Amino acid sequence: MASTEGLVPITRAFLASYYEKYPFTPLSDDVSRLSSDIASLIQLLTVQSPPSQGVTSLIDEANRQPPHKIDENMWKNREQMEEILFLLQPSRWPIQLREPSTSEDADFASILQNLKDNFDNAFTAMISFQTKNSERIFSTVMTYMPQDFRGTLIRQQKERSERNRQAEVDALVSSGGSIRHIYALLWKQQMERRRQLAQLGSATGVYKTLVKYLVGVPQVLLDFIRQINDDDGPMEEQRERYGPPLYSLTKMVMAIRVLLTLMWERYDTFKLSRDQMNLLSEAAIVYTSEFERFVTFISDVFANSPFFISADTAGILGPRDNEEYKEIIVQAGRTYEVSLMVESENSYIAWDFSLMQGKISMDIGFSVEYINASGEKTLILPYRRFEADQGNFSTLMAGNYKLVWDNSYSTFFKKTLRYKVDCIPPVVEPEPSN
Repeated sequence: MASTEGLVPITRAFLASYYEKYPFTPLSDDVSRLSSDIASLIQLLTVQSPPSQGVTSLIDEANRQPPHKIDENMWKNREQMEEILFLLQPSRWPIQLREPSTSEDADFASILQNLKDNFDNAFTAMISFQTKNSERIFSTVMTYMPQDFRGTLIRQQKERSERNRQAEVDALVSSGGSIRHIYALLWKQQMERRRQLAQLGSATGVYKTLVKYLVGVPQVLLDFIRQINDDDGPMEEQRERYGPPLYSLTKMVMAIRVLLTLMWERYDTFKLSRDQMNLLSEAAIVYTSEFERFVTFISDVFANSPFFISADTAGILGPRDNEEYKEIIVQAGRTYEVSLMVESENSYIAWDFSLMQGKISMDIGFSVEYINASGEKTLILPYRRFEADQGNFSTLMAGNYKLVWDNSYSTFFKKTLRYKVDCIPPVVEPEPSN
């Protein structure tokens, strides 16, 4: 477990100064030029023949302002690239290009295959970026989490949630869901991940029980994961600085998809000129190269960006909650016991204790036992003497568990025991509401 002593979550002011070191080289002027040329060609195609209702909706969406959030734009680009790759599958080409009878159609088919390769590469780069970024955030959270059952519970909860989300996607795909519907679900799941982070930070929802009982989880970590995605939080600085070029790329890829859709619908009646096919080719090449450049750049920025900074740097000192420990004096020749009634198996019993030491180093015996309904005892943790200890175990049975501190061997010395003991119920994800 890494130390967060003296650290506070990143602030927007700090990110503003940090991002000054990472200016993004502006997009090529070809992005705006080609986007404008595509818009003109789309208008020409729609004037010659009114678009279907589906294509009209697509055009309306392309004409709207892109989403504000960086990650929502990333998902939107990924969705549009997958739609384009679907259209670029040879089986989706117009019959004239699948079975070219002229050299020009053969040239067009070759251009389309090259475009598919470009979008394949950009799509792969997009997935890699999203995967690494997600893993990095979770890895950072786990780095500052105590390296015992508490971190294990958080990890298990995440893995369970991700399995459930993947099952949702698989079910939608199996039922014939469209790419649009699949990405609507993926974005909904992304928002659920954000809510879970906020729940972990504020100890609500599925994490309410878990965080309440966590011993030693730094408050600075909980503050970070609670506020990182606030509308005016640290990430808003990222959106203001790096959002505009990404918004331009989002608009461009949506225009490319609209153009391809219209071209395929009208290929029988509207013969593309070589200049128009070259426009599509150039636009695809510029978009994919600029998008990959942006993703590479933003990956480096994210990889080097700190999540925590010193309180002095932030100009503030974050408050830290006091742990709820108890103190008890165990008299010489006596024992002290704490009983925990466990209502369900797979609960965690956890403890953290130490002796207040004086001039003489002291220890105390410690053991854990299980008592069934008939009063029969089973030793869970054998007796051993400690100056301090922290531990846990997962219960196999419901019932009464007794933690015993034993000072019976001492004739003269009483011991001041500082301890925290908890029974943590299994973390169960709530049933989705209808």
